[in-house]
Amino acid sequence: MSMSMKNRRGVKFASLKPAANGAGTGSIRRESTPSDPSDPNSPLIELDANDPAYKDWVDGDKDPGAAPDDKPVAGSSEYEKKKQNFLVRTLWTLVMIAGFFFFLFMGHLYLVAVVTAVQIITFKEVIALASVPAKEKNMHFTKALNWYFLVTTIYYLYGESIIYYFKHIVVVDAFLLPIASHHRFISFMLYMLGFVFFVGSLRRGHYRFQFTQFAWTHMALYLVVVQAHFTINNIFEGLIWFFLPASMVITNDIWAYICGITFGRTQLIKLSPKKTVEGFVGAWICTMLYGVLATWLLMPYKYFICPVRDLGANIWTGLECTPNPVFVQHTYTLPLPLQPLLGDTFTGAPIFFHVLLMATFASLIAPFGGFFASGLKRTFKIKDFGDTIPGHGGITDRMDCQFIMGFFSNLYYQSFIATNQAVTVGNVLHSVIGNLSPKEQIEVVLGLQKYLAGQGLVNQEVVQCWQDFAKKD
Repeated sequence: MSMSMKNRRGVKFASLKPAANGAGTGSIRRESTPSDPSDPNSPLIELDANDPAYKDWVDGDKDPGAAPDDKPVAGSSEYEKKKQNFLVRTLWTLVMIAGFFFFLFMGHLYLVAVVTAVQIITFKEVIALASVPAKEKNMHFTKALNWYFLVTTIYYLYGESIIYYFKHIVVVDAFLLPIASHHRFISFMLYMLGFVFFVGSLRRGHYRFQFTQFAWTHMALYLVVVQAHFTINNIFEGLIWFFLPASMVITNDIWAYICGITFGRTQLIKLSPKKTVEGFVGAWICTMLYGVLATWLLMPYKYFICPVRDLGANIWTGLECTPNPVFVQHTYTLPLPLQPLLGDTFTGAPIFFHVLLMATFASLIAPFGGFFASGLKRTFKIKDFGDTIPGHGGITDRMDCQFIMGFFSNLYYQSFIATNQAVTVGNVLHSVIGNLSPKEQIEVVLGLQKYLAGQGLVNQEVVQCWQDFAKKD
């Protein structure tokens, strides 16, 4: 770095040029504005990709022309800019938190709509990173194919969820049943239609570029759409499985910042120079405490712990169900070494042990989704994925850890918490309608009505009416 960089305050950078001497990869050369604008000998500042000043410029943390120890002072333009950015960021943080709770109380359908919108916007931001070269190469169908593959993926994933969670509605509808029965085949043929169109659009001289775009699109579909879709399944399983993972990621991020600026000393990872080991560990402890407290507060409310079977439910209508055993108090015998200190037994709900494990994942593994996004931004030399949220960047900048956490939460729930749901109304209807002939289906109805009549739940005349109908048939 040239000596002209040192002790220069308030330097403005007007343009970006490749370094004249072809310095290492990522090397840039910035023209600074001299104190005398008419001076033709404008000094040049040359930065290499490995230079800390270059990294600060990419991250937007520091002006590369400022001295290392320069700090904004009250009254300076830099100070006012940081102050304004802090106020805007704080305001929109409060807006997002208020919106989060608003949709949470409005009901499951609204949350599904929000997650879907987040999926689409995030996919758009990620795909946009590679859209400029496609435009320059006059690849007219690249963008259309990207959106087509997104639609087919959403159709497949949402169809699978609707069929699984609302089977009792789908299998009795004359219009939906054929679509549900052949859903996977329809989804596959829709995808193959796009695949054939892509192969037909290949142009000589652009093969490498087009296949790179194809791979980029599918990476975005997997990392964004597929992972985020499991968050929707969490909503259907019970709002607590949506709220806890999402809020633990947010809590961990906040406490990592607080602990980091308070007693952070040791750098955690080079991709994010501001992350510290002390902040990482401190946030882990605070997230576990938060998880236990939030679970204790939400457990009494069936609106949060019951799976949804009616998308019209909200905080006012409530939900009713038999609580999952994980929410029921159990008595545990403590290990012998702990009994002198804590007693022989301990009473508590199993959910608290699961929450500690989920909080550990949210603190130690999920942040690597953010590190991955940081590496991706460095690759494309951008500060944010977009400007959708003032002061925060794009949706992707806020959701990078949430996707991994939502995916993990659903897999964890299905593996260790979900109860045996083999016998449900939806499953029984699906078995009867899908595996029995019409005559056998009528016999099932007659047998069930005879049982209900014997229990005094159905009038005998109804049974006789069905028997007469069956004889005529």
